[in-house]
Amino acid sequence: MTNNSSLDAGKSSGRLINDRVIFIQVLVAVLLCINLTLILTFFMKEIFYTNMRYILFANTLFSDCINIMTNVMLLFVYFSVPLQTWLCLFFCHLSSLCNYVTPLTLTAMSLERYVAVCMPLRHAELCTAGRALQVVFIIHSLSIIPYIVVFLMLLSSVTFSFFTQHIICSVDALILHRWQGHVRSAISQFYFLIMCILIAFSYVQIIKVAKAASGNNKESTRKGLRTVILHAFQLFLCLIQLWTPFIEAAVLQIDFSLFINVRYINYILFNLSPRCLSPLIYGLRDEAFLVALKQYVFCCPFIDTVKR
Repeated sequence: MTNNSSLDAGKSSGRLINDRVIFIQVLVAVLLCINLTLILTFFMKEIFYTNMRYILFANTLFSDCINIMTNVMLLFVYFSVPLQTWLCLFFCHLSSLCNYVTPLTLTAMSLERYVAVCMPLRHAELCTAGRALQVVFIIHSLSIIPYIVVFLMLLSSVTFSFFTQHIICSVDALILHRWQGHVRSAISQFYFLIMCILIAFSYVQIIKVAKAASGNNKESTRKGLRTVILHAFQLFLCLIQLWTPFIEAAVLQIDFSLFINVRYINYILFNLSPRCLSPLIYGLRDEAFLVALKQYVFCCPFIDTVKR
């Protein structure tokens, strides 16, 4: 009786995991379609790819698309498919890069809103397309640093043969010593602190301007404030994602089935959810982008006026 029950429980657990994976893949497919549509819309109008705000928005879309596609690593973990370490390093590199690119870009977008609201006369000078490309380069440079640190710590601890071994791929599999985990945690917390300070600074400064503004300026300021609030919420979810590996590592020491459940919930809440907000903030709330999106999706050639 005991053995049969265990087998039944194992089968139920397997079906549950498979159902979850199928649900995630459907959600991923929907998000990819939405993001790709928004990316194509971005290239439709010159006003978009010559404007810092939209260039940064497109950067989050590209990052989100790559991040969403790295869910293949999640599939390998669920089905216990081993990968060679060098291939696992590649997937972890993409995942780590995107995990930082999105929150850093959101921080930059909030600062752009701060300049637009609090320094309107200098906005055209400071927020050019050229400056936007420089900001994107800085964002990607900062985003790759945590992975480089993890990779260098790994190199200091293993021989070349380790990279030809087959492992169940996750970033945790590349953390071989406790001190390496502490260094990784310290980097995440440092990024977390800096981004929170910058978002709070933008929010407080825009509130000050909002209180002093009047008429049309007040409405514009309120709109900028709402955008920063949405960015802050989205950034909050992204930043929690930086902490989830440490939570999952602690849970793994307690119970493996609980670890599977926690990891599944974390992936939906803190990986996929914030990437659902990007289309909402700039895809639907932005009037110019919404007009262009309708023109592209519904093939309406008569809608060709976009407010600048």
